[in-house]
Amino acid sequence: MASLISVHCCPLLRPSSISARTPVPRRVIRRGTRRPLRRCLCSQYADERQPPDSPPQLERLFSNLNQATMEHEPGSLTSAIFLVAGTTVGAGILAIPAVTQEAGFLTSAVTCISCWLYMVVTGLLVAEVNVNTMCELGSGGVSLVSMAMRTLGTFGVRTACLSYLFIHYALLVAYVARSSDIITDTLGIPLWESATLFSLAFGGICYFGSQRLIGAVNGFLVVGILTSFTSLVYKQVVASGNLQWSSLLEANFAAAPQSIPIIALSFVYQNVVPVLCTNLEGDLSKVRTAIIAGTAIPLALFLVWDGVILGTLPGIAGSSTVSDPLELLRSSNGIVGPIVEAFSFLAIGTSYIGFVLGLSDFLADLLKLPSGQNKPLPYLLTLLPPLLLSLLDPEIFFNALDFAGTYGVLVLFGVFPAAMSWSERYSDESEAPVPPIVPGGKLTLSVVMGGALLVIVSEVIKDVMQLQGLH
Repeated sequence: MASLISVHCCPLLRPSSISARTPVPRRVIRRGTRRPLRRCLCSQYADERQPPDSPPQLERLFSNLNQATMEHEPGSLTSAIFLVAGTTVGAGILAIPAVTQEAGFLTSAVTCISCWLYMVVTGLLVAEVNVNTMCELGSGGVSLVSMAMRTLGTFGVRTACLSYLFIHYALLVAYVARSSDIITDTLGIPLWESATLFSLAFGGICYFGSQRLIGAVNGFLVVGILTSFTSLVYKQVVASGNLQWSSLLEANFAAAPQSIPIIALSFVYQNVVPVLCTNLEGDLSKVRTAIIAGTAIPLALFLVWDGVILGTLPGIAGSSTVSDPLELLRSSNGIVGPIVEAFSFLAIGTSYIGFVLGLSDFLADLLKLPSGQNKPLPYLLTLLPPLLLSLLDPEIFFNALDFAGTYGVLVLFGVFPAAMSWSERYSDESEAPVPPIVPGGKLTLSVVMGGALLVIVSEVIKDVMQLQGLH
């Protein structure tokens, strides 16, 4: 079995030689007892192993094989970009105008760009640690559990598990609750039927669908998002001429901190980074491209979306009196209301797919199930709790987003990636198989961890002061 594991860490001469999807016994590496990591020779000696006239080898750790046909099925970079973009464009975008209206467009634009850069860095750190962990364990499909155990030990695993489960279940509850509202308003059926229909339809795609099918569905939804978004912008800005440029100049930087948790939540995609690393066969160059390009699309969408809402609804920018500006658009006459509903549903659908894939893979790893094989138990544990909780409290949407963004996202996808990378890079016990893909060394990692902790502490203080009636 040792020879099988070592093969995973070298470039394959033929796509059909071995598969990362082949079940490999998972090994738990405990801190203090783990052996030094092997340096992964993914491409260093590829040319020496090939005849001079052979085609150049891909810089990958392994080849994905279809176990039924034994054919090589490399992940598509386009599908990976769409997966990141679709996961990122979720329910968070629907809440951005509500949390940025007091700060104004200029302030929220600066905040959005800053949060985007921050979340790109943390996603690249997750990819770096994930590929190193795949080299160590000799297997694809490695989730945050194995990554945290290898770098932070038992305490890190427990904290990561609790944060991961909290974020994903909270957001899946929010997605099911909001989508069921939209389906009920459209079809006139009861909420429980709408929530069940949504969960079965999108959960079934994730469970039964192949990589290509899921990528195609996700791509279709992203195209639908862009189409409905373009239609809304045209209707609100071009056709009606409602855009007030003076409203876009509103800036209140003192109100910016309160919007950071929701904006950071809007850029969450790190849960699918392990899926990307496996689908793209450990090629960090492709993973980097997928992350940067996949998050740049939502960034542009967020900025235009926020500008359209704050610039076309009179009295919104700089005001804290309206709780949800989208309600004004949904209640407006004409085609604008249905377009907003379509955009909201498609945005939730793409994010739901990404979070179901990420959580089911996490649960499969937590339950020590073989990678590369869809098992019903992880999907049942992924789909049923959010469905039941959304039915118990249909008004849970904004509360779920607020708690997930403040106390979940900034811990799991802010502090943890930097802490894992720090342990991996600077621990005397190990040598990382791949070089760092995020520059800056300890300074960058310190800024990432410190920034997240600063926001978390400030939010805790604010909540405590509000409870005591001092603020």
